[in-house]
Amino acid sequence: MNIELVDTDARLRDVLAEGEGCAAVMVDTEFMRRNTYYPKVGLLQLCFDHDDGEEGHAWLIDPLALEDTAPIRDLLTDPAVVKVLHSASEDLEVFQHWLGVLPQPLFDTQRAAGLLDIGFGVGYRALVHDITGIDLPKDETRSDWLQRPLSDAQCEYAAWDVILLLRVWRELRQRAVQQNKYDWIVADGADAVAALQEGPANFHQRLKGAWKLRPRQLAALAALCRWREQTARDRDKPRGWIIDDRACLQLAEAEPRNEAQLNAAAELHPAARRRWGKQILQLLAEQRDLPPSEYPEALPQPLGARQRSELKKLKGRARDIAVDLAVAPEALMQSRDYELLLREAAGERV
Repeated sequence: MNIELVDTDARLRDVLAEGEGCAAVMVDTEFMRRNTYYPKVGLLQLCFDHDDGEEGHAWLIDPLALEDTAPIRDLLTDPAVVKVLHSASEDLEVFQHWLGVLPQPLFDTQRAAGLLDIGFGVGYRALVHDITGIDLPKDETRSDWLQRPLSDAQCEYAAWDVILLLRVWRELRQRAVQQNKYDWIVADGADAVAALQEGPANFHQRLKGAWKLRPRQLAALAALCRWREQTARDRDKPRGWIIDDRACLQLAEAEPRNEAQLNAAAELHPAARRRWGKQILQLLAEQRDLPPSEYPEALPQPLGARQRSELKKLKGRARDIAVDLAVAPEALMQSRDYELLLREAAGERV
């Protein structure tokens, strides 16, 4: 296996020049995300497909040693080069925060496996074994990728990820072309990129039980969730380190007006109460002054028995369509979208 650690700007430019003319590049990242909101990139792995049947060369790019990352941004956004990743969602977050760009066009081998009816949500090790018969080691899965120097074991582990991804890509590309599904997979990748570019919104809608709140309470919850999200980003800390979901719901429901009521209303960590208590009370006071016209729309109640029966039928119909198309049923539509379809058909606002 050919491996090279690239830790200078000059060598990076040379490596990317060697990859010019390739139709696809295998991409992976190693990162840390234990005590931060944003992922901290520790390594970027590349392997160019020269379409010559050769194994390929693993280029391990050290982001901690680079000053000029523009060549990487240019590669990731080059429309002539397909970027091949497996289960790309977290890698996309890495690129968005680190480089401010997202890889396009994108061929996600996990999503491809679903559309090719190999299996939905297949892990990388399982897919590699299915296609190549090789059992990937997982010794370095929880390794510290921000340490320097990287160990030989870390470098070998990281290199295998893109070397074997090249074999997986070649096989899946062939099957996709044979089944006339290649464009489906690339379009699916474009949808994933577009969804991340739009960014998450309405954080309060994700909290279980939020539908029970009255309109004014829901406005308070929405404001708390927006404040928590921005604070987590500004401080680069997990949102649960600011206040957790349970506390957000408790505060929105109780609408405390002073410190004593705040202490009684929510199970806040003492440090969070000291740091954020006055801000939270001020935020809640502002929401009490909102006119009803500015309250968020009520959230739908859980599906009733009849709707659950309809949902089951809808999923059954989707399975039939999936069989006809030879795709994994889950690849057609996310689970939550079935409920949205039902509610829209019933005239509910969703």
